[in-house]
Amino acid sequence: MPATPEFQSEIASDPEPVPGPAMEDDTAEEHAGSDGDSGDSLNPASSDPVPPETDDAYARLQRRLILATLSVSALAVPFTALVFDLHTAGCLLVGSLAGVLYLRLLARSVAKLGNGSKKVGKLQLLVPVVLVLAAAKLPQLELLPALIGFLLYKPALILQALVDR
Repeated sequence: MPATPEFQSEIASDPEPVPGPAMEDDTAEEHAGSDGDSGDSLNPASSDPVPPETDDAYARLQRRLILATLSVSALAVPFTALVFDLHTAGCLLVGSLAGVLYLRLLARSVAKLGNGSKKVGKLQLLVPVVLVLAAAKLPQLELLPALIGFLLYKPALILQALVDR
């Protein structure tokens, strides 16, 4: 059934929206001296849902965590070489490098969360599995020092959390 001309003109005109909670927030921002920002950064359909300063802060955090892990490893390996032997220190070094790789893969997976991915990838979980398998197959690689080296990223995370306070 075709619409009458009066009804078509009512459809064509844009009626004023009824004020609701969202409208009241918008009007409060306008009266508070908003700088003209249309709020696109909060719009999930905008092309850049994450502000660039958040990306920069996350990238800096990633670098600091990896450097802290490398620093803890750089202290632990010579200490292990002095207290135990070079072979054990080498196993600790292999494990700590695996820990750095794990941390890097985890950070990359977490960084992808905002870009359409809804869950963290599982690729980083292969790193400790490969480390244990390598320790089982290679007689030169001792399991316990390698696992302790792998877990050296944990004290680095705690250290970084204390520094960021």
